[in-house]
Amino acid sequence: MQKISTFLWFDNNLEEAVEFYASVFKNSKIVSISKAPGDGGKAFAATFEIEGQEFLALNGGPGHPFTDAISLFVKCETQEEIDYYWDKLTADGGKAVACGWLKDKYGLSWQIVPNLVMSKLLGAPDRVKAQRVMHALVKMVKLDIAGLQAAYDEE
Repeated sequence: MQKISTFLWFDNNLEEAVEFYASVFKNSKIVSISKAPGDGGKAFAATFEIEGQEFLALNGGPGHPFTDAISLFVKCETQEEIDYYWDKLTADGGKAVACGWLKDKYGLSWQIVPNLVMSKLLGAPDRVKAQRVMHALVKMVKLDIAGLQAAYDEE
């Protein structure tokens, strides 16, 4: 059992959101959806998993919208994986933000980032190369592995 879980407050679209996330991430599942008694069968709370990470969710209404103060960080291995998650999560009302950040159609912030950037390029012992990568990264909206690698390799 996971000791700490992320808890998400949705604005009356909980069931739709949980089904959406389960459709985007191949290794995901809806564990449970609880219906509110006497509310026409509307979902009240849910538990779901994405890549082994447990999420709890509430259909809480408009009282507490998502902010950029928290985001979900998706570590990607290839540009195809970045493109897949980017396209899925910005579809139907989601929006690109900057530097690999986006907001999905429910207002939840995501970071779609290649592992290569975090581990190798930005963490390089050659701080000049790492700085070039950071300068390239901040100019991007969706991150581009080839562009980041080119900044690193630049002489």
